[in-house]
Amino acid sequence: MGNRRKARELTVQFLYGFDLNEGDLSQALENFWNILPAKEDIQEFATKLIQGIIEHRDEIDKLIEQYTINWKLDRIAIIDKNVLRMAIYEIVHRDDIPPIVSINEAVDIAKKFSTAESGKFVNGVLDKLRQIIYNTSSSRGGNDRSPHEGSSSGGG
Repeated sequence: MGNRRKARELTVQFLYGFDLNEGDLSQALENFWNILPAKEDIQEFATKLIQGIIEHRDEIDKLIEQYTINWKLDRIAIIDKNVLRMAIYEIVHRDDIPPIVSINEAVDIAKKFSTAESGKFVNGVLDKLRQIIYNTSSSRGGNDRSPHEGSSSGGG
């Protein structure tokens, strides 16, 4: 298993616990790394993901609700929701990570920690988001990439 895959798995594990026992992020991270120590590069990448996801959680959660048909956020399994949060953060805010990598990693992690059906669900949501981003923007970076544009029309 690659270092980034391990970091993503640890990210999902942290987010799961943080959802259940939300508190001070710095203290929660310190406790988490004391319980599940990881190599420095893994811990660094996971911590950056975690901090970014928490910082943009409201925006990410709105996107999850926007791209899931007939699903409220509180009805989505906690693991699936946190896998989606991680991948959406990467797709929207991390220009250094190709969206297809984020999607593939998310699908594999959902299958590992949740169910095979979760992998299909995660893939469907993230693929819709990716299509909207790349149909409204010609470049990977820049501020013209808005996942909020053109996605509320019927049937979507």
